[in-house]
Amino acid sequence: MNMESKLARRSLAPMVKRIAKTLYLTGWISLWVQLALALVSGLVLLVAGTGRNFAEQSHPALGVGIFWAGWGILVLLFSVYWDFRYTRLGKRLLNPKVEIHPSKADTLGIIRLGIVVSLVGILLTILGAGATASVLVAKAVSQPPGVAITDPNRIIRALDVFVMVANINGIAAHFVGAVASLWLLERVHQH
Repeated sequence: MNMESKLARRSLAPMVKRIAKTLYLTGWISLWVQLALALVSGLVLLVAGTGRNFAEQSHPALGVGIFWAGWGILVLLFSVYWDFRYTRLGKRLLNPKVEIHPSKADTLGIIRLGIVVSLVGILLTILGAGATASVLVAKAVSQPPGVAITDPNRIIRALDVFVMVANINGIAAHFVGAVASLWLLERVHQH
């Protein structure tokens, strides 16, 4: 090994360690935040979906909101796995064996895919939130003021709101993933 490569390796070591620790820590933080929001969203969606099956009257557009929220949660679970992958990348970079280190291009590619996954998840859950919001607005507008509601189809039920809560939690979780990935992209790209 020549003198230049030895000097280059020594000068890169602190930078590689910083990037590795950033990947590792950001991956774990993002993983746990997204996992918590995914669990809340999933449980709320499960309650809304099972409660909707027992209701006599349900609005068909709420099924659309549930559908998109469900897909958003599936994409979110993939995003949680991707966050775990960030932690493994960080751990590989901390390994003293340089030959197992991922290249900068590979690392940037993995982070870019994480951004795309988060943006797709945001889109899916926004579609679900939009469908659910339209149902809630339609029900709210159709209620006559000050008069008892005799049509149960016009009542805004808690299950209707649960679908919206599931979608909003999904949007928040994907936003966390997108911000974490964008931040990692910036950190890795700088070095």
